[in-house]
Amino acid sequence: MRRDFQKAVIFDMDNTLLQSRINFLEMKRAIFQIWVENGICEPVIEWQGFTASQLIEIGRCSERMTDELETHMWAAVTAIEKEGMHGAVLEAHAADVLAKLHESYRLFILTNNAYAAAQEALNETKIIHYFDEVVAREQMTTLKPHPSGITYILNQYPDLPLSAWTMIGDSWIDGKAAQDGQVRFVAYHGKREEMDRQGVVPQAYITDLRELLELDWNK
Repeated sequence: MRRDFQKAVIFDMDNTLLQSRINFLEMKRAIFQIWVENGICEPVIEWQGFTASQLIEIGRCSERMTDELETHMWAAVTAIEKEGMHGAVLEAHAADVLAKLHESYRLFILTNNAYAAAQEALNETKIIHYFDEVVAREQMTTLKPHPSGITYILNQYPDLPLSAWTMIGDSWIDGKAAQDGQVRFVAYHGKREEMDRQGVVPQAYITDLRELLELDWNK
């Protein structure tokens, strides 16, 4: 563990470092159907407007939720994740940028995916060795956009102040988790309109991972 480094970067995985093939629409549909079939929510809910993590939390907060039902839901989600992660490829310049950042920063993955799926994809793409830790949904109490994953990582490294941390992600849910976790956020191919609608204010918008090497990390 490189405990002497005084800056740290948390990366989202899908569509930030890896080109995701996960069918998130199908994932949301599967979760919604399970909830409807088991009386968790009404069939009239406009499920397309929710993120998968938001739909999951609807079920987890329901009085009708059981351990068996939650296991069934996670099995459906994991199957879709595994199919989408198989044969994943890196975003352009990801390996070179990680290699450079690895020289001076502690690096982390924070993903809503299952730990096993994340490990497999990072191993396949040969970048797992760059990261101090891979944090997946098993380490979170609540999925992004909740900041529990951020809090989990920060608690492991009390030697670093909040100002030392930056999160990189493509979605507003990454930005929301970062903001509520009190760390700065850089949006990679982020949609400005969506960020604005969700109240997310990135430190910067980038469209090429190489831009990370030019950022002023002290702002």
